[in-house]
Amino acid sequence: MADVHSTEPRYSCGVLTLSDKGSQGKREDTSGPMLREMLSESGYSVQEYCILPDDPEIIEQTLLKWVDDLGLDLIVTTGGTGVAPSDRTPEATRRVVELEIPGISEAMRMASLKKTIQAVWSRGIAGIRKQSLIINLPGSEKAARENLEAVLPALQHGIYKLKGGSADCGQP
Repeated sequence: MADVHSTEPRYSCGVLTLSDKGSQGKREDTSGPMLREMLSESGYSVQEYCILPDDPEIIEQTLLKWVDDLGLDLIVTTGGTGVAPSDRTPEATRRVVELEIPGISEAMRMASLKKTIQAVWSRGIAGIRKQSLIINLPGSEKAARENLEAVLPALQHGIYKLKGGSADCGQP
């Protein structure tokens, strides 16, 4: 396996925007393209991107396809993590993951709380299915950026370990 700190794109990823209006072409998706750019600049190979409605069944089916069929290493969702009646991304994600990783969502909320008290309403989760990491981000471009920035430095090593990497966590 390549060096864990290599800058070459080693891990595949997908960005899934969840928005009823966005999926109908009534709202421009700004968070999805921004996340694609951030991840590409961080060495990930962005292989999938789509905008879907806030439908838990469709979200679940897409996550299953991206993990089980495509084997993406990292999937980030944006949208559907609040308390609006249609916000059900965490529930759909929870049905897919085999193991939750609460530290990721806790770190994102802690970072967001430093900027706005409204972060208390974010319900995004993070978890693992097979050897794929799924992270729910808020739907706004600003909040999605801030949340991903909070955890991005930890992701490559975590995915490396998830894939069976044997280097110790404390090694440079």
